[in-house]
Amino acid sequence: MTTALITGANKGIGFETARQLAARGMTVLLAARDPRLGQVAADKLRADGADVRFIQLDVTDAESIAAAAARVDTEFGTLDVLINNAAITGGLEGDGKPSSGTVEMLRKVYETNVFGLFAVTNALLPLLRRAPAARIVNVSSEVGSLTMRTDPNSPMRGMIGAIPYGSSKTAVNMVTVLYALELEDTPIKVNAANPGYTDTDLNGHTGFRTVEQGAYPSVYLATLPDDGPSGEHWGYLWGGEQEYGRIDW
Repeated sequence: MTTALITGANKGIGFETARQLAARGMTVLLAARDPRLGQVAADKLRADGADVRFIQLDVTDAESIAAAAARVDTEFGTLDVLINNAAITGGLEGDGKPSSGTVEMLRKVYETNVFGLFAVTNALLPLLRRAPAARIVNVSSEVGSLTMRTDPNSPMRGMIGAIPYGSSKTAVNMVTVLYALELEDTPIKVNAANPGYTDTDLNGHTGFRTVEQGAYPSVYLATLPDDGPSGEHWGYLWGGEQEYGRIDW
């Protein structure tokens, strides 16, 4: 049995990632903060024959994280794949530019996107170490790429935007690199996935990519072979000649 836990998986990219991994024969632990929404999502996938089980997990709550880790330990004893998918964008403040933001919003976004990812990873890392060759996938974004943000030829260059979400994904990239370095002498691979601008609730359904397309980078990195990369940002290449590939930090 190969087990995968996906945070924030009751809808959007997380839900589709759960569907695709279950279709590959994995036992998927669909983690969500809201018990009702999470169970409904898991039941929907199970009705299609998928081995999906709901697990309550609020990435901003230490007790919830500890309880989820204890349950995985008790029921499975190990974990093969962790996909840190849960994220929020934060609300629009003022004109949406950096100077209109507040510290309160910055803290709120980082609590989920960075601190939550860090806490969940540390809580589940002992279980991932027990797996033959675990995979950790941190869902990031091209908006967190400093290279793309500063390249005058990049579509990201003109998107000034608020600080919280974009900078939180830059932080996720660094977190990914540091875990990859710590675990480079183990079979565990740690990478960041870029879904691209995907049509989900996160952006008010303004994205131009489908959830099936948005989930693909996470699924690809979650199923890397033994000779696959670690410590990379990989996914949709906006404006590139290829659809998918490595993204500069």
